Amino acid sequence: MKKVIAKVCLITTATVALSGCVGSNAVTGYVMGFNLKAVDNRYARGGLNILLSPVYGLSIAADYIIFNSLEFWTGTNPLNGKPHIFDSKVDDTYLDVNDKVDDSLKEAPVKPISYNRIIKRGELERINENTLKMDITYSNGETATLVGVRTGDNIAYYLDGQTISQTSMTELATYAQNRS
Repeated sequence: MKKVIAKVCLITTATVALSGCVGSNAVTGYVMGFNLKAVDNRYARGGLNILLSPVYGLSIAADYIIFNSLEFWTGTNPLNGKPHIFDSKVDDTYLDVNDKVDDSLKEAPVKPISYNRIIKRGELERINENTLKMDITYSNGETATLVGVRTGDNIAYYLDGQTISQTSMTELATYAQNRS
């Protein structure tokens, strides 16, 4: 029985690890972004790159083992929202097989863990002294309506009519004070 469990664990680990080798490497990209923003001189960036080599090693490991694997199986990287490179459309492929396989084999089998949408535009409107409404347009073209309703010291937030959060005026004041 232990051999069977060990084999299943080994196959599962190999499948996840091998599927994660290719991806957008979001963690490593964030480290590289830090390296570029830290200083404006190419030689200093090179020196910082050498100093950050252990961090790059860890970031590549995190990408290969965790985030690129999630990207492969879900079709989207959970950190940057980019689609997996294997889902890229290429006009001149050497071998066309999509028309010969089942439709279920053309997309990622697992839904993304996070659904990253970026707000492209938001228009705020005051409905009355206790209600604010914002019409939101996301970068992918989807729209939503966010409403905040104050009742006494409490505020309830609704996204497309569904309650998503509640807070108090005291909590908001504390948050605003800590941010400044």
